Amino acid sequence: MQKIPIRQICEVPGHDVSFSIRRVEDILSGRDMVQPLHRHDFFYVLVLEKGAGEHSIDFITYNVSDRSVFFMRPGQVHRLILESGSTGYLVEFNAGFYSPLEKSANQVLRRVSNKNFCVVDVSRFRKITSMLNGILLEYTSKEERHLEVIAASLEIFFIELLRQSPEPTNLLILNNGVERLEELLSLIDQHASSHKEVGFYAGELHLTAYQLNAVTKAALGKTCSEVINDQVMLEAKRYLLATTSQINEIAWQLGYEDVSYFIRFFRKHTGHSPEAFRQNFR
Repeated sequence: MQKIPIRQICEVPGHDVSFSIRRVEDILSGRDMVQPLHRHDFFYVLVLEKGAGEHSIDFITYNVSDRSVFFMRPGQVHRLILESGSTGYLVEFNAGFYSPLEKSANQVLRRVSNKNFCVVDVSRFRKITSMLNGILLEYTSKEERHLEVIAASLEIFFIELLRQSPEPTNLLILNNGVERLEELLSLIDQHASSHKEVGFYAGELHLTAYQLNAVTKAALGKTCSEVINDQVMLEAKRYLLATTSQINEIAWQLGYEDVSYFIRFFRKHTGHSPEAFRQNFR
């Protein structure tokens, strides 16, 4: 079974490998950046003051523009074309680097990383670029306990991004709705290949299936079962487009012993057989 190419945090001599921040213009060095489809094992935040190009994250394509922010979780796949002349910051960090003791701070990271793209208004963008410039100064000066300062500054940065994209009102009125949704999505991301039944996730969250469906319906307009299927389909697409693995290998990787059932399931959700999808969209 061929694996999707996984990139790791860029190692910078003299720096901790769990965190990195660089200026986009330094990375480009006057040239376009063209990255083929791959995934990361770390969080990836691209903040562009000026930008042009195209960024595809989990097969959703965004036009790169000024004041845009791309936020990716470990495991997501993306393809990036970034034109020379783009400016901003690229922040990379692993889950171990930003691991606050407070539960609420971890929830902030889960919430903000679930939105892959946003365009930030002018006043808020000035605030977040000022924060990032301060983080870059801490990173380069390496004064005493600079990594702790960076981690604390990241939390404020995440909160500013959340303020740019407030939660839907219908989700906020549910008791702990936002928290439950984020916990559910995290569990589905980890276990969808081995557990496709709603009861498993309801049990893990100490909820009934009815309560779990109420949360996903309010937030996403979908049943929990549909959310699970969406994750399975997403992972199937990742393997089809980013590897040359055989269809039966992909089916087994996703927990389907009956390959023909997997093919029918895939066709039902996309209108294509897995092989046709690979040929048409690669």
